[in-house]
Amino acid sequence: MAVSRDDVTISGRAPVDVGRKRVRSPVERRASLVGRDHQVGVVADALRPAGTARTLLVTGEAGAGKTAVLDEARYAVVQEGAKVLRLSWETATGPTGAATLADAVCGVLAEIQHARLPAHITAVRRAQSRSGDGGELTLLSTLGETLADAACHVPFALVLDGVERMHPSTASALQLMLRVFRPAGLPVVMAGRPVPRGPAGAPDLATAADRVLDLPPLRPEDVGELVGQRLGRPAEPALLAAVRRALGPLAGNPAAVLSVLTALDEDDGLVDLDGRACLAGTEDNLRLTVDAEPLRRVTADGTDAAVALAGLLHRAELRLEDLHRLIPACAVLAADLGRTVDRLVRERALTIDGDGRLAFAVPALAAALRTLPPRRDVRSMHAAVVQTVAERLGPAATGACHPLLADHVAAAGPALNDGVAVPLLLAAAAKDARSYHPRAARAYLSVLRRLPPNYPATLGVLREAAELGLWCGDHAHVLGLGEPILTSLRDPGPTDGGGLEFATHAWGLSALHEHRSPFDDGAVAREVFARMPRAAMLAALGGRYGIGPLTPWPSSAEPAPDSGRLHDGHGPLPSWAELRTLAAAVGGHEELARAVHGLQREDVCEAAIGRLRDAAAYGDLAGALESVLGERYVRAGHSAAGRYHAMVRDYLAGRWDDALSAARGIERRSGAPGGTGGQLARALAAEIHCFRGDLVRAREWLDLIPGTVVHPLVARARLGVRYWSGQQDAALEEAWHDVRRARDSGLLTGAERVLLRILEFAEETRPRQARQALEQLAALHAEADTAMTREALLVARGMLDRDADGAHDAYRSAGRRGDRHMMLYCCQVLAQVGDDPQPWLTEAAHHTHLLSLGRPGRALLGRSAQRRNVPLPRGRSAPEGLSEADVQLIGMVGEGGTNRQIAARLACSEKTVEQRLARLFQRTGRRSRVELVAAWLDGSLAGLGPVPDVPPGGAPGPGAGFGPAGG
Repeated sequence: MAVSRDDVTISGRAPVDVGRKRVRSPVERRASLVGRDHQVGVVADALRPAGTARTLLVTGEAGAGKTAVLDEARYAVVQEGAKVLRLSWETATGPTGAATLADAVCGVLAEIQHARLPAHITAVRRAQSRSGDGGELTLLSTLGETLADAACHVPFALVLDGVERMHPSTASALQLMLRVFRPAGLPVVMAGRPVPRGPAGAPDLATAADRVLDLPPLRPEDVGELVGQRLGRPAEPALLAAVRRALGPLAGNPAAVLSVLTALDEDDGLVDLDGRACLAGTEDNLRLTVDAEPLRRVTADGTDAAVALAGLLHRAELRLEDLHRLIPACAVLAADLGRTVDRLVRERALTIDGDGRLAFAVPALAAALRTLPPRRDVRSMHAAVVQTVAERLGPAATGACHPLLADHVAAAGPALNDGVAVPLLLAAAAKDARSYHPRAARAYLSVLRRLPPNYPATLGVLREAAELGLWCGDHAHVLGLGEPILTSLRDPGPTDGGGLEFATHAWGLSALHEHRSPFDDGAVAREVFARMPRAAMLAALGGRYGIGPLTPWPSSAEPAPDSGRLHDGHGPLPSWAELRTLAAAVGGHEELARAVHGLQREDVCEAAIGRLRDAAAYGDLAGALESVLGERYVRAGHSAAGRYHAMVRDYLAGRWDDALSAARGIERRSGAPGGTGGQLARALAAEIHCFRGDLVRAREWLDLIPGTVVHPLVARARLGVRYWSGQQDAALEEAWHDVRRARDSGLLTGAERVLLRILEFAEETRPRQARQALEQLAALHAEADTAMTREALLVARGMLDRDADGAHDAYRSAGRRGDRHMMLYCCQVLAQVGDDPQPWLTEAAHHTHLLSLGRPGRALLGRSAQRRNVPLPRGRSAPEGLSEADVQLIGMVGEGGTNRQIAARLACSEKTVEQRLARLFQRTGRRSRVELVAAWLDGSLAGLGPVPDVPPGGAPGPGAGFGPAGG
C-alpha cells in the first residue's frame, strides 16, 4: 500500500509525540524545516538500512525544529520503502529503567509482524521477569540481541524523540544498551535538547552515539524565508529586522519566530502595504505567545515577580542597587524580586552588564510578561526606588547625581509627589541634555505634565524642551509637547519672553517633518495666527510641500524684530525670511529672487538655489530646509520628511526598490494606511509601479491620495496610470486640468514633467495637444526659469522639432544635477533624433532592463528603435565586470538556493528573481543555472559588465543607477 503524506498511523509518517507542546499546524511544520535541508538529509541517511549499526543523536534548543527534521527524514525514508518505527518509551506505566525499555521494545516487535515475533516477545519477557534479581544487564543484552535478530529478518530503524525528558534510570539503561549491547545492523536516531553536564555517573546519551548532529540557529536569510512561508507573502525588511531584535539570542529559533508571528496575528499587528507584510505597531510590542516555551520556563515558579520585573524594566533602567533601594519600603517584595533575578540569570533569561544594569535577553519575552495581569503596583515600586535616594540627597541633587532615576519618576506618576518629582526631573534633564538627549526629553515631558499651564516656569521648560528636540533632530519628541502647548495657547497668560511662541513654532516645524499639519484641524484657534504670524506661515508652507491643504500665504506684513526671542538666523528654527524663501521656491523666479534678497545673506549661492528648486519640485521639505538653512539644519533621518528625502534621492538615482521600501516605511509611520500624511511618497510609489508595468499596485497607491490633493507630482502619477490603463482621452483631459489647478495655486516647479508627459503621449495621435504642451512648457520656463523647466523644454523641442543639440544639452544638464531619471529619458529622445541611435538605444536598453520597467518602459524603447528602423539592442560587455547585485545573485544560485529562498533573502518576489536570472542568462549566453555558476567559478564572466565606459557623445557617464523611462 502506498504511504500517503497524511497517513500518520500505519508505518507511515507517524507524528512524534510532543508531550506538553502545542500541536503545530501543517504550515508551522513546513516552516520549521526552513534552512534544515542538510540536517534532514543527514538524518535520512542514518535511518536507511545498513549492514552495521549507526546511532545518531540530534540536539537543539527548544523550538529548533528537531521534531520536524526527524519527521521529515522519517517520511522520506518510508517513501523509499524502508520501515522506521518509534520506540515509545513515554507510554510506559511500570518501573523505570530497563523495564521501560523492555515494554517499548515489545511494542516495536509487535509492529514488525514477523514469524519470530512470539519467540522474541517470550525472550524479552523472560529476561524482564528476572531483572529484579540483579539481572538488568541480562535484560539489556537480551533486548540488543532481539532487536538485532528482528532487524536481520525485517530491516527497520528506530527513532526516539524528546530524550531529554527521559527518566535518568531509563536514559542510563538506554545508554548502556547502545554502548555495550548495541543491536547489530539497527540504525537508531535520537533527538533531544542538550543536557547540561551532570554529576559523575549521570546519563549522557551523547556518549552512546556515533555522531551528534546539532541544529544551529537559522541564518537571517532563512528567517526571512520562514516568515514569508508563515505569512504567505514577502515581509518588509524592517519587519524581519524588528523580529530579530525582539528575539535576541532566539532570533534563529524557528519556534520563537513563529510564536512572534502568531502573536502579531492575534494582536492585529501586521498590515499589508504594496504586497508586503509590514509591522503596524511599535517594535516594543513584539511578544511571544502565552504558550511559548521560554515564557512557560520563566513563569514555572509563579508569575508575580517576573511580571513586576518586566514592568519595571519597560519604563526605566533597573540596576542591582535599585533592588536594594526597595528594601526599606518593601523588604518582602525586594527579596522576592532578588530571588527571581537570580533564577532568571541562571536560566539566561536575564542579563547583567558590568554596571549592574538588568535587561531581558529576549525583549519579546519581556513583552509577553507585560501582557499578563500584574498583581503588584509597579508605580509604587518605581516611586520606592526614587524615594530612598531623594530622602538622603534631596530631589535636585538626586536628579543631578542620578539622572537615570528620571525614568523611574516618570513611571511612578502620581505615586510620587510633585515636590520630589519636579526638581528631580529638571535637574536630571539639565544633566542629560548634554549627554543623552532621549532621557532628557522624557524628563522634560514628564515635568510638563506636572506643572500648571502658563506658569512662568512652565513656559521656560517648554522652550528648553523644544530647543533640545530641534537641536537633536528629535521631532517626535517636540510633537509630544503638543498637549501643554495647546493648553497654554487656549489660556494665554503673561508674557514669557518668547518661550510659548518658540515652542509653538518648533511644534509646527516638527509636525511638518512628520508630514502632519497641526493647524488645519481646529486644534489651534485662528486668533493664534494673529498673535504668531509665523505659525500661519508654517501651515501655508506645508500645503506647498504636499503636507496638508493649500492655504493662501499670510498677507500680514513682516513682523517686528523679536529682540532675539526666537534666535532668528542662529538655530534650526527658520526665520520669517527663510520661510518666505522656502515657499517662494515652488513658484516663479522673480518671487524667489525677491525672497532670496530678503535673506540678506551672502552664503546663498546659485548651487544652493538650484538644490532648493529641485527639492521643491518633489515636495522634499527636508532637502529644501537643508538648502536654505545650511549647517543650521539638523538632519532627522528617522522623521517622515527625512525618509521622504532619502526616497527622492533613491528614486532619482534609480534605486527603486529602496524607494519603495521607504514609501512603505512612511506609510506605516503615518499610523494607518490611507492616513493624511505622505501623499507625495504615495505618488512616487505609484509612479514606480506604473513604469514597471504593475498598474494594480500603482492604482492601490493612488487610491490612498484624496482627490483634493493638488500637486504636480500627484498629477504626473495619475496621468501615467490612467493613460496606460487604456483611458487615454480622460487621462490627458484630467492632466490638463491638474496643470491648471497647480499653476493657479502657485505650484510651478514640477509642472514641467506633467506637460512633458502630456507631450509624449500626444505626440503621435494628438499633434495639436503636443504643440500646445510645448507652448505651455515655454511659458512655464519663462515664468519659473529652473534647470528642470529648461531641460523639459529642450527635450520637448527635441521630440517635436528634432533638435538633437538641445536634447544633448538637456542630458548634460541633468547629469550635473544628478537626475538619472531625466538622463535616461534624454537617451531615449536622442535615440530618436540623434545621428547614430544605436549607442543611445544601448544605454537606454540596459537601464530599462536593469530597473524592470515593464511594459510601458519596453514600449517606449521599442518605439524608439522602430522609428529609426534599428534592432532593439541587448546588454553588452564592459571592462568593469558584473555588478555587485549580479555577483550576489550568482552566489546565491551557487549555494543551491531556490527562487523562493533567494526572493526571501533579497526581500523581493519570486517573479523578480526569475526576471533577473533571465537577464543574466541573456547577457552571459548561458542557458541554465549550472552553466551560469560554472562560468562564474572558472572566471569566464570576469569581463562581462552592464554599461559602456563612456556614454554616447562623450558626456560624463550616467553611472549604474538610472531612473525610469518616460517624463
